[in-house]
Amino acid sequence: MKKKKNLWRLWCKALGEKAGKNDREADNIAYIRTLLFLSYLITNCFIIAGVVRHWNDVPTINNQKVLVK
Repeated sequence: MKKKKNLWRLWCKALGEKAGKNDREADNIAYIRTLLFLSYLITNCFIIAGVVRHWNDVPTINNQKVLVK
């Protein structure tokens, strides 16, 4: 349990300075900051996946002749 509290404390410090009047309010602000961080991370992963998927995506020209009646 102590290790979990220590990891949470370090994560909160990594998010930025402590905000709020007391520890409970500071924890709630840290939860919101964590959600924002995760949304940015997920968005960036989708952007990178799209770039990698279309990397070197050169359109090919089909050389088949079209028959017109």
